[in-house]
Amino acid sequence: MSSVYLYYRISGEPSMSNACHEFSRYAAEYGSRNVIQRLVAKKLVDSTVDRPRRILDLGCGNGTLYSLIDWEIERYVGIDFSASMLEYHPRSPNVELILGDFNDPTLFDTLKDEPFDHIYSASALQWADDLGAVLSNIARFNTPYSLAVFTAGTFKTLHECADVAPLLRSSEEVISIAEHHLDARFEVLHTTLEFDSVREMFRYIKRSGVSGGRRLLDVGRMKRLMEMYPLNYLEFEVVFIISKSE
Repeated sequence: MSSVYLYYRISGEPSMSNACHEFSRYAAEYGSRNVIQRLVAKKLVDSTVDRPRRILDLGCGNGTLYSLIDWEIERYVGIDFSASMLEYHPRSPNVELILGDFNDPTLFDTLKDEPFDHIYSASALQWADDLGAVLSNIARFNTPYSLAVFTAGTFKTLHECADVAPLLRSSEEVISIAEHHLDARFEVLHTTLEFDSVREMFRYIKRSGVSGGRRLLDVGRMKRLMEMYPLNYLEFEVVFIISKSE
């Protein structure tokens, strides 16, 4: 039977508490709403040249990436800051799930002697408090990696209509940070997700966890935004960071 280990800094709440709360609150239905996250995870898995047998997944959530792996693996370690999300992750004798925060460098210290063949992170690193520090810790493993980071082009028109600043880093900033720590190649993906109504679109934003728990507007302004929003889709922007050995 696989294990779930509690691993949180004792000093207080994790630094990504808002995002954690949002993911935890809607963990039960996340699997039916993470369409874009699944697309991103599939792209990472499909782009893997080899078939790594010992895998580290940072921000594993409910197991989206794990479920897409179609080859035999020896060991899979999944890290996530939401206990509720981990409850929905598939179990197996070769799966170890750790409740942990990749913003805490001591988490990486506990994993440094693990002989991983590949490191994945599909839809989590945008919540890094210090992305450079996290990427530096990933580089210390000296192993191939496939990473995806949602960036400021996500919900671009929504932010413009609401006259609010993007929550996430720009793709240029993410690439600039990554270039200082990793010998990687980069790809910027732009995609959209259509909805039958604006109301359904906003419901998706709330329940998919993509907003990280951030309330953009008060109820009145949100209602006006729903009435004036000009599109039937949301935009997403993702930077893929792939080790050059891949």
